[in-house]
Amino acid sequence: MPTFTSYPNGTPSWVDLQTPDTTAAQAFYGSVFGWTAADMGPDAGGYAIFQIDGANIAGVGPTMGEGQPAAWTSYVNVVDAEAIVARATIAGGTILLEPMQVMEAGHMALFADPTGAVIGLWQPGQHKGADVANEPNTWCWNELNTRDTAKATSFYTHVFDWEAEKSNFEGMDYTEWKNAGSTIGGMMEMPPMVPAEVPAHWLVYFAVSDTDATVAKAASLGATTLVPPTDIPPGRFSVLSDPAGAVFAVIAIAQPAT
Repeated sequence: MPTFTSYPNGTPSWVDLQTPDTTAAQAFYGSVFGWTAADMGPDAGGYAIFQIDGANIAGVGPTMGEGQPAAWTSYVNVVDAEAIVARATIAGGTILLEPMQVMEAGHMALFADPTGAVIGLWQPGQHKGADVANEPNTWCWNELNTRDTAKATSFYTHVFDWEAEKSNFEGMDYTEWKNAGSTIGGMMEMPPMVPAEVPAHWLVYFAVSDTDATVAKAASLGATTLVPPTDIPPGRFSVLSDPAGAVFAVIAIAQPAT
């Protein structure tokens, strides 16, 4: 099982859910992925950590403002959140939350890229990020869905020094984000059938053993299937929205041929 005690600078390290009903979210994701939720105490503002066998998997907390939609957020591990926020500002980003200390856990910040997608920063203190990833029922991938890949490429390569490696993926252009030579995420242009009111966003993927079974379980608990189970070279995936409207993806990662 891939376990992590630290993450390189510029690599996604954490995902969390903001939702208007954290109790309902804990019940939903607990049933779908087998997660338990550990409350972080009265000073954490209702924030809890999803866990498997005591290992930190993801976070969940209440939405920050009235009317804010439920959403998953991806966080990039950084050494200096203030310096990255300054670079994001120069590159045309919109700062949503200036770097702030989260108890002894670390520092966080949030901004929207020039295409409208929100991403977070995590400067670790005691909390280093996800303890386990890339295994069934854990987070495994972060993918930017945007209507302006050129603008996004310019932004992220400036802010994080990422490299953007474009390839043709079954007739569709797909970009792999690379940090110091390692692939750490992806980017695709949102298909025309996506409603115009859906903003650019970072889609969080969770690995599963059986995509169809997971989708059926989630649907029975009130989730909506946005993209039905579909085979692609990396595996069989599906995109869902939870009962509160937060969008996420699941994928059964294809096993290498022997």
